[in-house]
Amino acid sequence: MIKTFTQDDVIRYVYEETSAEENVLIEDALMSEPELMTFFLDALELRALMNKIERQPRTSTVESILAYSRNYPPNPAAKLQP
Repeated sequence: MIKTFTQDDVIRYVYEETSAEENVLIEDALMSEPELMTFFLDALELRALMNKIERQPRTSTVESILAYSRNYPPNPAAKLQP
């Protein structure tokens, strides 16, 4: 039986979620199917680009959270003790 690999299989391969046995089969498929190889190369590039993304919240969001937290005591249970 010949296994047909999909783009989902390639993504699993890119993220190292496949077994050693699957790796060999997927690598064979990549060598024999140009469209799958193109998708694989694109997926590798996207993964590398996504790893470079740095996200930071807006300053106004941080200020809103801090303002909200200032309205509450740091340890509410401490207020209840005599």
